[in-house]
Amino acid sequence: MFLLRKKSQNEVKNDSSCEDAKVGELKGGIGGMALSERSLKYCTDGCLRRYLEARNWDLDKSKKMLLDSLNWRSSFKPEEIRWSDVAHVGETGKVFRANLHDRLGRTVLIMRPGMHQNKASPEDDMRHLVYLLENAILRLPEGQEQTTWLLDFDGFSLSTNIPIKTSRDIIYVLQNHYPERLGVVILYNPPRIFEVFFKAVRYFIDPKTTQKLKFVYPNNKESVEFMNSLFDVENLPSEFGGKATLKYDHEEFSRLMVEDDLKTAQFWGLDDKPHHTNNGQSWGEVAS
Repeated sequence: MFLLRKKSQNEVKNDSSCEDAKVGELKGGIGGMALSERSLKYCTDGCLRRYLEARNWDLDKSKKMLLDSLNWRSSFKPEEIRWSDVAHVGETGKVFRANLHDRLGRTVLIMRPGMHQNKASPEDDMRHLVYLLENAILRLPEGQEQTTWLLDFDGFSLSTNIPIKTSRDIIYVLQNHYPERLGVVILYNPPRIFEVFFKAVRYFIDPKTTQKLKFVYPNNKESVEFMNSLFDVENLPSEFGGKATLKYDHEEFSRLMVEDDLKTAQFWGLDDKPHHTNNGQSWGEVAS
């Protein structure tokens, strides 16, 4: 039997030094390029480290991935999306940022694939999700870089699920333009019929992301222990095995998102004016 040897303190320091050197090399590799102010602001040391980690610290692959993301951000302009642009997509509350964090301090996004889908276009669905992800990232506490996703499958059927092509496009954007931003995806009590959909999209999910997918079932002891280790059950919605009540107030969520939009504009150095929505939108409120 082979025993795993714990790394010595010197080995850990050497690994860290090598990683820091790689970050320096990647920074130098893009330093001579004519990058926009936004791109320069995006390319922090932490950002470069995430791209390197996503490509197993291969400098050339990491640089290509980063440049692809910078091109995508230049055309998609995620930092310019405002709540008023995507509010109509979120009317049903099928995806929203919850007002709770897990025990690691990660922002939580709640998704309800069993909820009736509105008539938003695939492009609008993508913009809505990107908006919420950008918002969640900017609201992360200092020292935390990842998000947690909770999926509630109540009412799920193949007719309520988003099209496979849209799912594939979303997976591509998340994996290639938001590396290492996903901490864990909890698929809570998925029905057997979900296996049909999952088999169709799993081939588009890279191994690193696959490891972050956790299938959780309320009657499974290990699943319950996992949820208790990750969340305070007093704050966790009952839909996910907790004791809190999940409320989705569309109007209140709109108000909070509009406030956040001003902070986003300030962060990116944009001259934003308050956006107003016609019907308001929703806040995922968890009341204990």
